[in-house]
Amino acid sequence: MADRALRGMQIGAKSMESEDGVVFAERYTVRYECPNGHEFEVPLSTEAAPPANWECRCGAKGELIGEAPEDEEAKPAKPVRTHWDMLCERRSLEELEVVLNEQLTLFREGRLRPEGHYRKG
Repeated sequence: MADRALRGMQIGAKSMESEDGVVFAERYTVRYECPNGHEFEVPLSTEAAPPANWECRCGAKGELIGEAPEDEEAKPAKPVRTHWDMLCERRSLEELEVVLNEQLTLFREGRLRPEGHYRKG
């Protein structure tokens, strides 16, 4: 039985690959600080913009120390469009009053259910 045992490396052992001839990407280090007072560094590629937040080991979100990312400052903030804003872009208030009254009439006559399903009839 002992002569049949496989010999070699252990499972999970070190890789057989070497780093010879491998060119690593240019990197720089970004520092973050979490609300619990932990400071940590994250290496990033020089082509990557650092995010404003990075999760700390304790689970809290760490804030970027130093300058804010340039991309986020350059983007103009879009105003939030609500459902009502989009509705008002398509119809005038007078048209909306007409549609509302039609739907209320159908609802009161029992031809429109509160769930929004129409009855056959």
